[in-house]
Amino acid sequence: MRVNAFASKLVLIAIVVCILAGCSLLPKEEEALKPPLVKPVKENFELYEVKKGDITRKFNAVATFRSNKTTNYYFTESNHRLAGMRVKLGDTVKRGDLLGELEKGDLDNRIALQKLNLEKAQIASMQVKQADPGQTLAIRLKDIDVEAAQLQLSALQAQLATTKLIAESGGIVTYLTDAVQGNVIDAYNSLVTLSDPTSIQLAYEAPDNSSLSGIEVGMKVDVKIGTSDTMIQGKVLQTPSSAPRTDNKAETERNAKTLIVGVPDGTEGAKIGASGDITVIVEKRENVILIPRAGLRSYLGRDYVQVLNGESRKEIDVEKGLVTATEVEIRSGLSEGQQVILNN
Repeated sequence: MRVNAFASKLVLIAIVVCILAGCSLLPKEEEALKPPLVKPVKENFELYEVKKGDITRKFNAVATFRSNKTTNYYFTESNHRLAGMRVKLGDTVKRGDLLGELEKGDLDNRIALQKLNLEKAQIASMQVKQADPGQTLAIRLKDIDVEAAQLQLSALQAQLATTKLIAESGGIVTYLTDAVQGNVIDAYNSLVTLSDPTSIQLAYEAPDNSSLSGIEVGMKVDVKIGTSDTMIQGKVLQTPSSAPRTDNKAETERNAKTLIVGVPDGTEGAKIGASGDITVIVEKRENVILIPRAGLRSYLGRDYVQVLNGESRKEIDVEKGLVTATEVEIRSGLSEGQQVILNN
């Protein structure tokens, strides 16, 4: 028993000594490993080698054929009701055809009665002349009655004429009012437009005139009509800057964004309402420094590019020239062989 007690004391003493000496019964922790050295990833650039070439700015649009000889028809008196329009949109009419008319009330009956009054006056005048040719005063009175009746008849017939719109020349109806029978018509308000189908041109109305900048009268135009692969050579006849002056506000606004192109007479497929693809070469530069449009950068009015300088980027200010949807002319700042960075 004394031996066991002695052994226990020895174990206790050993533990105390170990604690005082900084020992631990737990396993010693390993030191933390240092993080491995990571090499920076080399940046990949999408590069373009600067070259010289030709660049062209083209204007493309779909235009519509219309007549350049049109006539508007309207009534010259207000506060009359429309009896009806006698043509339809797209109709081909001849000179003298009735286009539309106003309600005329009993005007036909009044004209018929006045014709009878004129005839009566003429008969009375004839009787006096046959009965006594020497009665100059009586004959003159009867002649006055004839003239008065004729004047009244002419006035009624002129009034009837104002109720009708008559085609002064042939053409195609390219505009027709939406007024219907019974509507009150205002004077000089166009109801019908006739267009001469033998004299046509292509017209394109742009959203605004900025897209037509640089296009001038006389420029050549490539025209393709419908599904045909044949290219026709046309010519610019009118631009917003060359449009004639007019007091009509609506026409002025329309001319300010309209391009007119002429085609040769007798062009197959060229008819009112048909469409044609038009292409105008507005500007062309040859043997100039070119880069893809993706290489040009702009910020606060500054134009610049990034070029590869060793393994890093370098910004260079440039002066741009002609710009198309895919390419940019660089007038200064770059030279052939430099590597322009395209990606951001």
